[in-house]
Amino acid sequence: MSSPAIDLSKHGLSPARTVLANLSTPVLVEEALRRGEGQLTADGSLVALTGKRTGRSPSDKFFVREPGTEAQIDWGKANKPMPPAVFDALVKKAIAHLNTQDLFVHDAMACADPRQRLTLRLITPKAWHALFARCLFLRPSADELKTFAPEWQILAAPDLQFDPATDGTASEAVIAVSFEKKTILIAGTHYAGEIKKSIFTILNALLPQRGVFSMHCSANIGSSGDVALFFGLSGTGKTTLSADPDRRLIGDDEHGWSDEGVFNIEGGCYAKTIRLSPTGEPQIWAAIRFGSVLENVPVDPATRVPDFDSERYTENTRAAYPIDFIPNAELTGRGGIPTNVFFLTCDAFGVLPPIARLAPEQAMQHFLCGYTAKVAGTEAGVKEPSATFSTCFAAPFLPLPPRRYAELLRERMTKHATPVWLVNTGWSGGAYGVGKRMSIAHTRALLKAALDGSLQEVKFATDPIFGMDVPQHCPGVPDNVLQPRSAWSDPAAYDASARKLAELFDAEWKKYGGS
Repeated sequence: MSSPAIDLSKHGLSPARTVLANLSTPVLVEEALRRGEGQLTADGSLVALTGKRTGRSPSDKFFVREPGTEAQIDWGKANKPMPPAVFDALVKKAIAHLNTQDLFVHDAMACADPRQRLTLRLITPKAWHALFARCLFLRPSADELKTFAPEWQILAAPDLQFDPATDGTASEAVIAVSFEKKTILIAGTHYAGEIKKSIFTILNALLPQRGVFSMHCSANIGSSGDVALFFGLSGTGKTTLSADPDRRLIGDDEHGWSDEGVFNIEGGCYAKTIRLSPTGEPQIWAAIRFGSVLENVPVDPATRVPDFDSERYTENTRAAYPIDFIPNAELTGRGGIPTNVFFLTCDAFGVLPPIARLAPEQAMQHFLCGYTAKVAGTEAGVKEPSATFSTCFAAPFLPLPPRRYAELLRERMTKHATPVWLVNTGWSGGAYGVGKRMSIAHTRALLKAALDGSLQEVKFATDPIFGMDVPQHCPGVPDNVLQPRSAWSDPAAYDASARKLAELFDAEWKKYGGS
């Protein structure tokens, strides 16, 4: 029977079994363990396995083609259309399936700025998915829950599998969004990241319509109130570098930039944990404790100690935890106008400088291209570094045309004269397999110099191939590290590799009208 406090009929549901709503963290952990959804680790976190799908399923994502949004969405590979009738049929099957399950309901909010706030309700048969949402989204107070009215609903049915031949899906899984019905359907996948990213995706459509720049970035704030943004694709250090013990973390992944300043979209963090260490990422390490959720991290069966170095299930191992698990987090989730913007890239070619200052047009180019690199060995058939481009550092989550987001960035850079820096967290002295990974201590020293303004005072030289301004000195960083060509034993090989990457940049830039 449904809880009297939660009427699910408004969502089309008439559950025949137990409905548990807005449970506390300990109770959700108990329910997940009781139902065999995961196990408790030695550090107190709950670890769950997601089975076949250990990451997002971009080929299974659809937007319903509806009159109110049809002309706005940038239809294509990342934003595939779904007929309304197909969506309605999928939701009908999902509701029939959910009606036979014990259900967990979690009410939450997104956007720390009350003027932009979105309310949502997750309905799922998995206690650990409800715990994940409790970690990642903003939590209403007890008084707010009494009158809570969700604008959006997420129907998550991980064990329901569709038939592409009869249901109109691309596989047994689907992530489908209807802006008209304010409904997100997630089925056929246990990967909890789909829940988080689905809300980010719809806000990437809604916030720009209000003049707010929605961003796939982390953000932190210094003691003087100066705000820094860190854009970057997975694996570039976005979460690690923003978790700075000398600065307060606003958020690690999703933000909005309004006329008043920056605000966090979420209430928690979702960090990659592969090769996590207490020395390299002390704040993330300390945040993995009771109340946090680990995904696909192998655990010793006797000691229950997580093995963060193992790729047994996937390289994409994850930890979800509330932002207040970070000791010096900015719990308001808000900050002022950014004073520095960093574009992070993991350059496996080993040719980009560890830091460079970008002119406004260069910033637009790098933002629209969104470059990082895959390294040899990460995928079958990859024998040498390969460039990866994801426009606005967020291609899978952008319903609107990329230029819409780029113009919002341009407006803010111009209005506030915000410096933009390109930071290479990848390789130096050679490509992957030959050179060495950038020292995180050197990267932090460069960021500190940029943030305190001292880097602006040193002499810069223009890189002859990439055209960006590279500092010649920085405290705590050897001069030869700042010049990637001098770090290579074979300068001619560096030139060839750099020109190759520059050509790839140019080809990508032309897709957006660049020359």
